[in-house]
Amino acid sequence: MNEFTLNAQARTDLGKGASRRLRHSLSIPAVVYGGNKDAESLTILTKEITKLFENEAAFSHVLELNVDGKKQNVLVKALQRHPAKGFIMHADFVRVVAGQKLTAKVPVHFIGEEAPVKKGGEVSHVENEIEVSCEAKDLPEFIEVDLANAEIGTIIHLSDLKAPKGVEFVALAHGDDKAIANVHAPRVSAEAEEEGAAE
Repeated sequence: MNEFTLNAQARTDLGKGASRRLRHSLSIPAVVYGGNKDAESLTILTKEITKLFENEAAFSHVLELNVDGKKQNVLVKALQRHPAKGFIMHADFVRVVAGQKLTAKVPVHFIGEEAPVKKGGEVSHVENEIEVSCEAKDLPEFIEVDLANAEIGTIIHLSDLKAPKGVEFVALAHGDDKAIANVHAPRVSAEAEEEGAAE
């Protein structure tokens, strides 16, 4: 059994009023689409989807969506959250088809940050997730960025990262070599140096 399983019910009561009623009954509206099938409107228990997405890995894993007893493999495409309170209000899922490439956003894990900090640098994370294209079986849980050898002034670009086997970075494929992180001198000391130079 897939450790990332979500139960849902088909939903026929549509529209804004219906969605509001659903949220009052501690459920949220959701949609699953793709895979050459019609889009389906669903209802999911709020507590169940909240518990699932407490685990960061669920965002980049193939999920088993059980709709009224019928199982299908999906990826989360988008979660709409309450602007102030942060709870999930709506979810979009896309069906996963074996052998077909999919795109998904995968979290970035930064390691070795202590090394540049010990040298007096500060680390800024520019991107916390990277969009990848691959088959479902090759989908990585996260992309690791090692900063252990980064010096002050280093900018880590997408092209500096090693994509796992069978995985392509979408931005890079479109010629966009994004900055993922950078190591810079602490702002306070940089400003002090500039002031000293000005005097």
